[in-house]
Amino acid sequence: MTTTTRQDIDLMAHLMRRAAFGASLDELESRAATGYEETVEELLNPGDPGDLSQDAIRRYHVDHSELRQMNSAAGNWLYRMITSRNPLEERVALFFHSLFATGYTKLNQARCLLNQIDMFRQHGLDRFDTLLVELSRDPAMLLWLDNNENHNGHINENYGRELLELFSMGIGNYTEDDIKEASRAFTGWTLGNVEYMAMRAMKDSIWPYSRIAWHFQYRADDHDEGEKTFLGETGNFNGEDIVAIICRQRATAEFICTRLFQFFAADHVDDDGKAAIEEMIDSYFASDYEIKSVLRTLFNSDYFKSEAARYARVKGPVEYVVGAIKTAGSYRQPTLGIDKVAEQAFFMGQGLLNPPTVEGWHEAEEWIDSGALVERVNFVANELADTTKPGVQAILGKLADANGGTLTPDEVVDNCLDQMGAIAVSDATRTALVDHVGGQGDLTLAADGSEERVGELLGLIAATREYQMA
Repeated sequence: MTTTTRQDIDLMAHLMRRAAFGASLDELESRAATGYEETVEELLNPGDPGDLSQDAIRRYHVDHSELRQMNSAAGNWLYRMITSRNPLEERVALFFHSLFATGYTKLNQARCLLNQIDMFRQHGLDRFDTLLVELSRDPAMLLWLDNNENHNGHINENYGRELLELFSMGIGNYTEDDIKEASRAFTGWTLGNVEYMAMRAMKDSIWPYSRIAWHFQYRADDHDEGEKTFLGETGNFNGEDIVAIICRQRATAEFICTRLFQFFAADHVDDDGKAAIEEMIDSYFASDYEIKSVLRTLFNSDYFKSEAARYARVKGPVEYVVGAIKTAGSYRQPTLGIDKVAEQAFFMGQGLLNPPTVEGWHEAEEWIDSGALVERVNFVANELADTTKPGVQAILGKLADANGGTLTPDEVVDNCLDQMGAIAVSDATRTALVDHVGGQGDLTLAADGSEERVGELLGLIAATREYQMA
């Protein structure tokens, strides 16, 4: 344990806004005492998530038993984000859900999407080539991009094209012939379902004839065994070979490191950001493409720790909603309305398990427009202004312990900003908050109406520009 300073708390708050969904002041102080690099390692090496048990959820939510409907499945994932002890695991899954966008609108089956999210949890910090092979075998992706229709002699290029364009390299780093050759290599990578499951005599599924049984099957008799030339290399390639060649490319390292930088560090890449990305690229190759090593390099970089990197990202709707719920302390037990929370994120522009296209969501400033901003502010203000919520009650308790429970407007504002996660606001924002509180004089926690004043202030803080940023 080490002696902590205000700078330590602020840096830890920055890390937890990016690698988690924010943290309370108590958690920030505890983690800062443990140490920054030690916290990074803890986040990068998740253990038992300790999240809300599925048995408890299913007893309360009948619709969470099969999880074939989108809102139920999205709500189920929200429970995991809210209660997991492994927040970075969920953030990484959310990142790859956006990068490898796969949606309910075409699949009409949410259980397979949650299975894909489980795969992201398992392999999201693994080597990138391992993750891409698992993605290529994933039943949701096989259907989403039609690789089940990719046959020897009659190729379907959808997956081969998006694997190169949107998932690994980016436009300008391959040719149309490379797309065709990659697609040939992925022939025979398809779904096994009805006939295969019948032969297994219902061994693996209680619904062997329905979509719930989707799983990967390799059909050697449908694979193109011919010689292929891909990105300048020639051989009798299968899908694993294509992925191995992709991951050796400098363009792939630049692509995935830049996307990770934009998700975890800053929406826009300046010259200092480019230097940080170069460090990440070096880690990518030095670690044999391991995502964990790349993120370790980013989180420990001078750029990430700098003032310039703070509040440099617009919070996506899901991270915004989950962060507010964690502050409020709600939905930590099965609670009616979790599906409505998923709807709220959708109204803000990010429907979990239902990205608008294979490109995923357009992020950064595009998260904010007049309609989305109203939804954001209203939802979070309602959560945090509710003084019956356990997290809000905890904040009230901290205020009651400060100065005997009687605080000036300045003290109330500063305490609330700290308790909500050591939020730093501009002088203009702080002045506006203090002026609002000061309209009714000092605050005494024992007085009638004092709790409502605090709840109102928490809601106002949630409406600030700084709270919309991470």
